[in-house]
Amino acid sequence: MSFTDIILQTGDFGPGDAEWIHLIVSEWQIIADVAHSDLVLWFPDHYVVADGVNAPISGPAPDSAFTAIAHVRPSNVHTLFRHDPVGSSMDETMREAASLLWADQHIHTFSVEDTFEGLNVQIKLVPIVRNSRTVALLSVHTLPFASRKPARSENIYYEVGKSLLDMVHTGLWPDSLAQDSNTHGNPRVTDGTIILNAEGTVMFASPNATSMYGRMGREGYLEDLNLADATRAMLPAGEEADEILQLVLGGREDTRAELHIGKTRVVVRSIPLRRLTPTGIERHGALLLLRDVTELRRRELELMTKDATIREIHHRVKNNLQTVSALLRLQSRRMTTDEARQGLEQAMRRVATIATVHEALSQGLTQNVEFDELIERQFHLAAELASPGQRIDTKILGSFGSLPSQFATPLALVINEIAANAVEHGLEGGAGTVTLEGVRERNEHGQDTLTVIITDNGKGMGDKVIEESGVSAFRPGNEREGLGMQIVRTLVASELNGSIRWEPNEPTGTRVIISAQLS
Repeated sequence: MSFTDIILQTGDFGPGDAEWIHLIVSEWQIIADVAHSDLVLWFPDHYVVADGVNAPISGPAPDSAFTAIAHVRPSNVHTLFRHDPVGSSMDETMREAASLLWADQHIHTFSVEDTFEGLNVQIKLVPIVRNSRTVALLSVHTLPFASRKPARSENIYYEVGKSLLDMVHTGLWPDSLAQDSNTHGNPRVTDGTIILNAEGTVMFASPNATSMYGRMGREGYLEDLNLADATRAMLPAGEEADEILQLVLGGREDTRAELHIGKTRVVVRSIPLRRLTPTGIERHGALLLLRDVTELRRRELELMTKDATIREIHHRVKNNLQTVSALLRLQSRRMTTDEARQGLEQAMRRVATIATVHEALSQGLTQNVEFDELIERQFHLAAELASPGQRIDTKILGSFGSLPSQFATPLALVINEIAANAVEHGLEGGAGTVTLEGVRERNEHGQDTLTVIITDNGKGMGDKVIEESGVSAFRPGNEREGLGMQIVRTLVASELNGSIRWEPNEPTGTRVIISAQLS
């Protein structure tokens, strides 16, 4: 259950309001770290929807309590909440202020005697307003400075935190259009911070941010420099900064860019600081967050190199197996007996099947195979090769989905052997149809299972039913059973961890059911 479900249940708010709250919560770690504060989201327990008679306006009932529905702690200072406040109710002092602020929609700051080590805590209540309606309340819990004079950086952080809260209050931030590019892998306040004024000049740079620029070749402090100009001067000769990078370094758009200077890579995110004025929206500065991703990119490159190497190995194995298959074909043509020729042709077909799996693996980024694409061609080819000149129709039903390579290879061999056996012995030179069906499902234990059903409409095997699995499948072959069926029994039991069953097919033919456990 989402924490915004309680908002939607009031009947006065829609999915857009809930999504706005989710956007705020996805970004409020930045506010908590900049303001050095805990943030708590509140919603009234008893919300009254206006009906024009008994309730002229919508809002919390006069005696309604407020319950905490979300909470975030700062990552750079001690939290003021020893226990998770979610689910708890506001104390009476906060509740009285919250009831008034819900209607007048103003930010209110007051101090309370908190239980946190007997110190006074400053609380700021911020109504979250959307479409002229209060959607929820945000409380900011801060431990005020003691008797010492705050450092300049602390004052700057305080002002930036105040600006972010004002933007949340007025709906100027978060920017919903920037979420797709900003939610994954965002730099954090603790990674590195730069504060710009409206002209793009650095007012403050944290030690981490200064160190990152030092690793990129910039000596000295960044304060009082135009960040875009200073960064552009660091780029290699002849290289121009792209438009997105200029917008980020100037603090003009909420988006990200990546700096690559020397061997250092730094992700920079810009959050423009805006405010409402009588003449409209005014940008008065920007908060820039920086993160050194040099080591992360190096590891990503290593993984890409390993993936490429693995794909190349699969490609070479496929080529080698195709060469073996071609040699077997050449050798079969030199055989003087039908039995020897058929044996080599069967071996050629098995090697070619394994090569097909390696070909599929050489084209993907994972060790899984889209088995439906692979088996469609193989199944039809196996039926054709089993008895040249016969008119054989093949049908594929259901879906096999994506299968791990260690499962796909033996399964492809098993299906090809059974299809070839159905054509050679079931149809015995006549026309007919061979059908393949795959069924993926989960059993009662939550395990992923696969059922493979292969049927033909040939002469059949009488009323006899044969089912084998486990140790019994490893028995020696008898005089009526060829090498192909021995391979099938062994692979089903050892590689597919399953069972195989032969039974009559209605109205004629044979039905083979393979049950395998994938997980």
